[in-house]
Amino acid sequence: MLSALDVNIKQYFRTLTLSFVCLITALVTPQGFATETNKANPTVTLTTDMGNIVIELYPDAAPISVRNFLNYVRSGYYENTLFHRVIPNFMIQAGGFNEQMQRKETDAPIQNEANNGLKNQRGTIAMARTNQVHSATSQFFINVVDNNYLNHSPSSFGYAVFGRVIEGMEIADNISKVSTGYYQGMQNVPVTPIKITKATIKSP
Repeated sequence: MLSALDVNIKQYFRTLTLSFVCLITALVTPQGFATETNKANPTVTLTTDMGNIVIELYPDAAPISVRNFLNYVRSGYYENTLFHRVIPNFMIQAGGFNEQMQRKETDAPIQNEANNGLKNQRGTIAMARTNQVHSATSQFFINVVDNNYLNHSPSSFGYAVFGRVIEGMEIADNISKVSTGYYQGMQNVPVTPIKITKATIKSP
């Protein structure tokens, strides 16, 4: 039978070990980017012609962007929209054009949350916009490499990250490598259309 002293010693070493693990995790985790899935966060599955991409959203860091994105998902807006801008070693962009490459009507633009501390690192999803800072609506992009120059900085407001890919990053990589060309004055358009057939939410 363990004495009270033995129990206290075991509890002490258990606490010490846990603290050490937390310290190491903090040291190796890049600032502004979560590396482990938080079960409290909603996820969205994008079903595409090339496979599924599962995205974890960060409502605590980017509440406006996440709410906006989920509203479009719930309405079915993203069904049968295209990845209309694809650039290797950069990003893949979707969420604004139908199968006929016609621009879809959107809700009002939202506030840019690029100053939320999250970085445009490989695998993150961010809101696409025009040169106007607060012009993002339905379009989004997935970074396939670290794009640090898209982050919030003193010289540029940046592009708001609001989640990251937790499954299917290889699908995003494959999409980024397809052949592209010009179409109706737009460049970097996939020669063979790549469609989002469905977007579904899994709430915590």
